[in-house]
Amino acid sequence: MDRLFKDYNCDADQLSPLTLAFLGDCVYDLFVREMLVCQANRSTRKLHSCAVERVKASAQAEACEKILPLLTEKEMAVFKRGRNAHPHHMPKNGNPRDYHFATATEALFGYLYLNGEIDRLRELFSVIIKEEAYEESERA
Repeated sequence: MDRLFKDYNCDADQLSPLTLAFLGDCVYDLFVREMLVCQANRSTRKLHSCAVERVKASAQAEACEKILPLLTEKEMAVFKRGRNAHPHHMPKNGNPRDYHFATATEALFGYLYLNGEIDRLRELFSVIIKEEAYEESERA
């Protein structure tokens, strides 16, 4: 699968990390939503609350720590650009470290998506989910 909308050429290397994160937020959210829908037929209220738990900054910060060792040199450079970006808004109750790491994860997902690296996105998201499933089984 390629990008969904290909009417415009887009050089992801020329975009700011916050612009990449803007798109990556949606890409990450789509992975989470598809996973939740495929897991079980739940009410939309339950789907929403499950999605929010997985896409909030603290959850994305945890997720990125699982994939960091797997990143290529180029992916790590994009990640670091996202982490070091200065967002214009940060939730007052949020942890700044989590927010920066979440922004970095979103920037990476946006970058990979724009470059058509869908298989790589699947690979990284699978690692996140595999670790999450393992942690849930450990708590049970």
